[in-house]
Amino acid sequence: MTGDLVLTCRFGAPASGFADRIAEMVPDARVVVWPEPGEVLLTFDNVWQDAADRRLPDAVRWVHVLGTGVGGFPFEMLEGRQMTCSRGASALPISEWVLAVVLAFEKQLPESYITEPPPRWNTAQLGLVAGKTLGLVGIGAIGTEVARRALAFDIRVVAHRRSSRPLPLPGITAAHSLGEVLDGADHVVVAAPATPETYHLIDDKAFAAMKDGVHLVNIARGTLVDQDALLGALDSGKVARATLDVVDPEPLPAGHPLYTHPRVRLTPHISWSAPVTMVRTFEIFLDNLRRYRAGEPLEGVVDVEAGY
Repeated sequence: MTGDLVLTCRFGAPASGFADRIAEMVPDARVVVWPEPGEVLLTFDNVWQDAADRRLPDAVRWVHVLGTGVGGFPFEMLEGRQMTCSRGASALPISEWVLAVVLAFEKQLPESYITEPPPRWNTAQLGLVAGKTLGLVGIGAIGTEVARRALAFDIRVVAHRRSSRPLPLPGITAAHSLGEVLDGADHVVVAAPATPETYHLIDDKAFAAMKDGVHLVNIARGTLVDQDALLGALDSGKVARATLDVVDPEPLPAGHPLYTHPRVRLTPHISWSAPVTMVRTFEIFLDNLRRYRAGEPLEGVVDVEAGY
């Protein structure tokens, strides 16, 4: 490959300045904006909803998604082309966010903050994370980092991996099914990829398998949780709290009950945010671009059949 490489960017209006950043990072390539075609397409997975766009120009040979999730990309567009993603770039900040909300649940934050003298001082019934069980639904890069930090807090971590590969860290308790992950977990963390097989994975049956008073955390994609089933589980007390950084759709429409439910803590898909996240996201792409030009195997290859 030479300096004649043309790189096409499609990011959507909120990230329109990203193309300029890419041009600065890759000065020996010509960076253009979709729909002008290029050999390499750099994009997000959630900007392809318009059916009229669902065909890639013949010039495109490789697609890279800036992010871990690729479920929003219409895979039929690839027609055999290779796709990669910046897998793992946000695993560290997301795992810290998960531990923060687990601690907040057990320590009753911010509920225990005071702004005036309370009826009783020096008295509370706070929880303890040590000795609790965290059920991990998904044990990829993010799930691995969640497990690493949870184990450091003496939390028992239970996870199930569909493949035959061993679990990534010593100390994780292996489960043989989703039901075993959910059964007895004090905190259930959803960290699996969004695929047709995981759509509404956490449904009425899954909630029935959980213990009463469970804390549900979703940092994957909103489609993994049946939100109607979740609202029912919240109202019944089965779920003591749902901490959601992702929902379906995003953003939720005004007036949606998840905004105001007293047992829900909702954030606008920001658990990935940290000073290093976008740096790492771009670094993974730039390393793959070097590999692509050198004819070397790419990292973070998406298994189109599996959907991640």
